[in-house]
Amino acid sequence: MITPPDVDLVPSTNDSLTETPARSRGLPSIVRALRRTTPGKAVAWAAVALLLLVSVFPFYWMVRTAFTPAAELIGDASQLTPSNPTWINFARVLGLTTTEESVAAGGTGATLNFVRYTANTLFFAGSIAIVQTLSCAMAAYSFARLRFRGNSALFGLFLSGLLIPGIFTLLPNFALIRSLGWLNTFQGLIAPAILVSPFAIFFLRQFFLSLPREVEEAAAIDGVGVFGRFFRMTLPMSRGPVATMMLITVVGIWKEFMWPLVAANSDGTRVLTVALQRFQAQSPNTSPDWTGLMAASTITVIPVFILLVLLGRQLVQSLNFSGGK
Repeated sequence: MITPPDVDLVPSTNDSLTETPARSRGLPSIVRALRRTTPGKAVAWAAVALLLLVSVFPFYWMVRTAFTPAAELIGDASQLTPSNPTWINFARVLGLTTTEESVAAGGTGATLNFVRYTANTLFFAGSIAIVQTLSCAMAAYSFARLRFRGNSALFGLFLSGLLIPGIFTLLPNFALIRSLGWLNTFQGLIAPAILVSPFAIFFLRQFFLSLPREVEEAAAIDGVGVFGRFFRMTLPMSRGPVATMMLITVVGIWKEFMWPLVAANSDGTRVLTVALQRFQAQSPNTSPDWTGLMAASTITVIPVFILLVLLGRQLVQSLNFSGGK
């Protein structure tokens, strides 16, 4: 008679050690997250989700309208997605259709020279962002590191610029640019905002104050001047905040409308925001070309969206940048 081999019904210590992590890893992460969720966290996440929905929904509705045929815009108003999505609105705005096809699709035959207006906007926003951020960084460094009589009073004077609405400076800037003969030129478009931004000076000064002084003091003992310490030490350590400030400036200038409208409304210097207003003005008197306008607006936000995607990680890292190393 063959006796069966002995079977150890009690698991060994090694087996229990190897099986326990496997069971732990098999537990769905969402269940573990729910177990750790408190009522306060649930309310906070719900509020964040609501704010995110409120912020993103207008952008979604713009894109949804851009893909909706003009004849079905009113009928599909209660639906979240268009019944018959189409690219015709983008094609006719970009001038890829004939005038007859554009009118048949619900347009007026008006088109936008997106290549030229996008290049104008890139030059307008990019030049201001680069020069303004660099000049404000130098001013912020002087307020944070240099000791001179009237430092605090001068910094307070710069901060008082935050209390002045931009509309108040529109007419004085226009009169100055007109007297210089710079209307409908890029220098007149850029000059009022290219050097100083009170918010940028305040933002960068607060960061420079958090940087350790020991490295700069050691460099000063070795004979490195103020500009050397700023460009060779402080500025490399501040890549995150400087990039963040530059991104904020680009987004703010990109959506600027009133100043480009009054200072540079010629075809050679017109920016995208003014071009959209001109496109809307070419609509018939009955109702604006909403589908075409939304398609044009969707195209105008693509460059900024790409910039946010490329620099988004840098923006997040700058918020956690301590400057301690």
